[in-house]
Amino acid sequence: MIQRLAFIGLGVMGYPMAGHLARKGFEVVVFNRTASKSGQWVREFGGRAASTPRDAAMGADVVFACVGRDADVSEVTRGTDGAFQSMQSSAIFVDHTTASAMLARELAVAAKQAGCGFVDAPVSGGEQGAKDARLTVMCGGNRSDYEKVEPVIRSYAKECQLLGEAGAGQLTKMVNQICIAGLVQALAEGLSFARAAGLDPETVVDVISKGAAQSWQMENRYKTMLSDHFEHGFAVELMRKDLAICLEEGRRNGASLPVAALVDQFYAEVENLGGRRWDTSSLFARMERSRKGT
Repeated sequence: MIQRLAFIGLGVMGYPMAGHLARKGFEVVVFNRTASKSGQWVREFGGRAASTPRDAAMGADVVFACVGRDADVSEVTRGTDGAFQSMQSSAIFVDHTTASAMLARELAVAAKQAGCGFVDAPVSGGEQGAKDARLTVMCGGNRSDYEKVEPVIRSYAKECQLLGEAGAGQLTKMVNQICIAGLVQALAEGLSFARAAGLDPETVVDVISKGAAQSWQMENRYKTMLSDHFEHGFAVELMRKDLAICLEEGRRNGASLPVAALVDQFYAEVENLGGRRWDTSSLFARMERSRKGT
């Protein structure tokens, strides 16, 4: 019976996700590279802060991670002080980081050699979804490992599915990001066009959102885009990291991604405007500056 958990990485996503686990009654040990964040989490939720991923994973039934990039995942798993160095036999490592499918497959092999299980489980839903326990979790791994951890993941997920063997979760997250990139750019173009045409964009959205153009991005982002507010949601620099993973995988598997490649270039322009930490809907800021010639 799963009782003791470890959670590595207490960023904007990991912090509330680990908090939901504690609220569900699990014993949670946390690790964060910035130790003060771990201390803050323990003061809020209880549990214990570990000094290394290796320390956090010791004795845990399931070890969760939500860090930044492939290199970070490798460090907290296979590094000298990584979780794989101390995980007990039959424990399962669940990686919520958006990383490459190739790394997921490598870690599945490394975990098996260490006598552990591995599930790649990137998430979608953003910071608010993490806070509200309404994330979508896309998983790859063997079914027995997945079935053990799925009830625990449900502590912060509204949807959780196994898509295939190791790497399938990451590949599905790539599909997610490819779709979002195109949708946000289309919405930015549509709103900018509406303004250029002398229409009231809010009234336009009120009408077209009732038809085939409706999307989550339209429903949740058009008002903040029109008010030039880009200080919430998923950051541009992180989206570019994800799109780089998508484009590399596309080169590997032969998939053509012209829209994703173009939108990545547009995000590079947003970064040049000072928008590295703006949210992804800031494509509209680029459109408006271009339209106005500024």
